[in-house]
Amino acid sequence: MIRRREIIKTMAGLPFFGSLALVASGKSDRGSFEEENLVNSGTSHTALQPIDNTVMDQLSGRIPHAKIKELEVSRMIMGGNLIGGWAHSRDLLYVSKLVNAYHTEDKIIKTLQMAEQCGINTLITNPVMCTMLQKYWKLGGKIQFISDGGWNFMTDIQKSIDNGAAACYLHGGISDILVKNKKLDEIAKALELIRKNGIPAGIGAHELETIKACVAYGLVPDFWMKTLHKTSYWSARIDNERKTTLDEDFADNIFCQDPEGTIAFMNKLEQPWIAFKILAAGAIKPLDAFQWAFECGADFICVGMFDFQMIENVNLAYTVLQGNISRVRPWR
Repeated sequence: MIRRREIIKTMAGLPFFGSLALVASGKSDRGSFEEENLVNSGTSHTALQPIDNTVMDQLSGRIPHAKIKELEVSRMIMGGNLIGGWAHSRDLLYVSKLVNAYHTEDKIIKTLQMAEQCGINTLITNPVMCTMLQKYWKLGGKIQFISDGGWNFMTDIQKSIDNGAAACYLHGGISDILVKNKKLDEIAKALELIRKNGIPAGIGAHELETIKACVAYGLVPDFWMKTLHKTSYWSARIDNERKTTLDEDFADNIFCQDPEGTIAFMNKLEQPWIAFKILAAGAIKPLDAFQWAFECGADFICVGMFDFQMIENVNLAYTVLQGNISRVRPWR
């Protein structure tokens, strides 16, 4: 796993597009285990196998759906980092290998299948997973995917579209870098490419300043992907005074530096908002995060889950969405 601080250190002193190429190379390295052990492996099944009823009988209800333009999307979206093997493991060096070892091809298929039965109809993932998704669809799976646009963004956006992406957005890390380097015209080109292919186009960001800069530049995506989580968890205290996640020595343990500022600014925007990293990559309990994220204005939440977490998380989200959610921001 390549951490943001390692990427930024590597980029120091390089020309802008050279740095993006280097980042893209790092992302490819992150996907190598996935590609070698999952995408290129064969599956022993010709069709999806039934999920154990003793598991599904615990489901309280299916996640409701809403729309991004004409695209129907579940209010809870499954995040693809874990099944892709990209775990934010802080300084625990073994975690990414453990996650990769757990997520065999059969396990990924079962996890996606379980998500669908829970009403989750959308997965957000990297273009590296396209081949795996093609296999899943051939087995009869229906889950749609929103592509994060990858790190080699123009090439990976087109790859995603060619492989059936239902929507696409510019990865938050890329958007943050482009804005920092005053290359907002590149974000505009990415949106144009996505829209030319007839699917919803979004902008992702970790930094609130990235969203503000895009709005000031006049960019109007079909949806936003913005981090949102509390900073009251234990490890957040380490870097809570950092000004930006692009700082060279930033530790990979906090993803929304200014949640209150994020909430206030996103309240002004009319496009749908998918909030991600709402669990701070596993540091916050779902019980403390789901209702808070929806009440703070998120229209959709993106949550990475193992299969053994699925039913509990879906039941929590279902209960929240069936209850009274007090919001300032109208549902988008």
